[in-house]
Amino acid sequence: MKRSATSLLTCLTTAALAAALLVGCGGTPAATEATSATDTGTLIVGFDSSYPPYGYVGDDGEYTGFDLELAQEVASRNDWEVQLEAIDWDAKDTLLDSGAINCIWNGFTMEGRESDYTFSDPYMLNAQVIVVRADSGIASFEDLAGKNVITQVDSAAYNVLAGEDAAQAELAATFASLETIGEYNTAFMQLESGAVDAVACDLSIAAYQLAAKPDAYVQLDEPLSEEHYAVGFKQGDDATAATVTETLQAMDEDGFVQELCDKYADDGISYENWCLE
Repeated sequence: MKRSATSLLTCLTTAALAAALLVGCGGTPAATEATSATDTGTLIVGFDSSYPPYGYVGDDGEYTGFDLELAQEVASRNDWEVQLEAIDWDAKDTLLDSGAINCIWNGFTMEGRESDYTFSDPYMLNAQVIVVRADSGIASFEDLAGKNVITQVDSAAYNVLAGEDAAQAELAATFASLETIGEYNTAFMQLESGAVDAVACDLSIAAYQLAAKPDAYVQLDEPLSEEHYAVGFKQGDDATAATVTETLQAMDEDGFVQELCDKYADDGISYENWCLE
């Protein structure tokens, strides 16, 4: 059932504080309980509820999305309970460390994060792209010079443009600004209103927004980069990562993944991008 923003914030804050207080006398850390799905029998999925088609609030007010349906099926096949937790994306690491969530499953890019999480095998190939207004006259990266570009905070697109890739850092240096925002729905509202000139985002996010408003936006042909999605777990949770990988492979072999990709095809999900064998 969907939680109110207030109750969810209270739950997550309480969980994070509880983790911070797990300290014994004399400043010695106290023993903490195991929080992984393989230990507890509950898969607690942290996701951004404004990240369609991977995780969002459906027309019925319930959480849904491609990744959430994958997670629910994985949990079912392992006799785990599943708990969907819409989170503040900036707080994901704190929540994972505290046990308030025990995985991040939300179109989550693994490249550049390998030392921060234990990952499942990658299951989806993705790309980073630029979307502009259809009437903007912007047709190439060169046309972005002097323009205001926005992306989600701590997103793969931001890491590409502000990271160590010399070519993309050089591109970003031509922008008037590279701004960040909490979620992509608002970014596209700003693009449509003219507050910004372009959005840097995942290919599937772009496809979803273009499908919703085909006359409003266009995607530049050249991608910024390619990447892979995987499920992120707390460092050392190898058992759950392996179980999830094996279950996803089985779901692919019996046709579940193909059917789910077909269900979300109009939202930019393609079975051709599935890379877990």
